Amino acid sequence: MIKRFIDIILSICALIILFPVLFVTGLLVYLKLGRPIFFTQVRPGIHGNPFKMIKFRTMTDERDRHGELLPNQERMTKFGNFLRSASIDELPELINVFKGDMSLVGPRPLLMDYLPYFSDEQNRRHNVKPGITGWSQINGRNSINWDKKIDLDLWYVENQSLFLDFKILFLTVFKVLKRDGINYEKNVPMPRFDEYVKTKKEAAN
Repeated sequence: MIKRFIDIILSICALIILFPVLFVTGLLVYLKLGRPIFFTQVRPGIHGNPFKMIKFRTMTDERDRHGELLPNQERMTKFGNFLRSASIDELPELINVFKGDMSLVGPRPLLMDYLPYFSDEQNRRHNVKPGITGWSQINGRNSINWDKKIDLDLWYVENQSLFLDFKILFLTVFKVLKRDGINYEKNVPMPRFDEYVKTKKEAAN
């Protein structure tokens, strides 16, 4: 209950303080990428229950001659890369925090498609609300592999506390300013979790 109260207060304050940034970013997204301004996607929340996560759009809607969307790397622009590397695209998730879908701190919400590929142990990362930032985000973010990332998420689930949450929030500011643990700028996106699991199984066989 205390954590939920803090989430509400801090998300409201952040939305008010960051409103100029949100407004300007939304305007730039509209001018550079077009409508819609926001990218929404169903993600697993606490206990895997689905919710609609809100982010700023970072890719174009370019399609091939058959009407199919081009690969993500081809639709990503320098502007979109900047939004991601600076974590500005994630600011609308403060609305999810206010609504109660997410917390400020917790394991990042992944894709619904990944749920069947989690082991029972790994699935414990869904025992808490997903967060805008988390323990794995300040300990490598996209520069570490999936096993390490999930191990860090599970460590957080076992050791969560208000003190740890404030520590993560504090360190997140410095990580974002330094753009530490980012590989988007090198055009090397993190592989999908389901593909990672399949590759590991094939290698084991």
